[in-house]
Amino acid sequence: MDIAISILAVVAGIIGIIGSILPGLPGPPVSWIGMLVLYIWGTGTNSAGEPMSLKTLLVWLAVMVVVSVVDYLVPMFFTKVTGGSKYAERGAMAGLILGIFLTPVGMILGAFLGAFLSELYYNRKGASQALKAATGSFLGFITGTGLKTIAACMMMWQIIVYL
Repeated sequence: MDIAISILAVVAGIIGIIGSILPGLPGPPVSWIGMLVLYIWGTGTNSAGEPMSLKTLLVWLAVMVVVSVVDYLVPMFFTKVTGGSKYAERGAMAGLILGIFLTPVGMILGAFLGAFLSELYYNRKGASQALKAATGSFLGFITGTGLKTIAACMMMWQIIVYL
């Protein structure tokens, strides 16, 4: 039974890391569920022989919630700071989804090109303003994805420590 729990927790951690990068999969929440599985059913301990504490679990819950909320706010903030509209944000998401098939370069270029083309077409702004908005949207996407990935990797590390 312990092996099945360990495998389930590790699989959740791996899916969480993948979900941090791919849109549509909730990365950090899945990683946290892996930690929850170990807390509830796991019998593993860390190198000091201590089982996972409720405090550890709750701290990572707070990190997961903050990172998940920030992931939605950062792209909007960066896009607004650079003078972009909601069209740039939506175009970046559409380009990202289309770019999944050419991962990871396709996702990065797709997000940038989607924001640029959307801003250029829908807002009828010049190319320089569309480029500025696309850059902001792209930087917001990269920042949010980076934060989620770091959090999911750290939770995976916690899972491994407590196996």
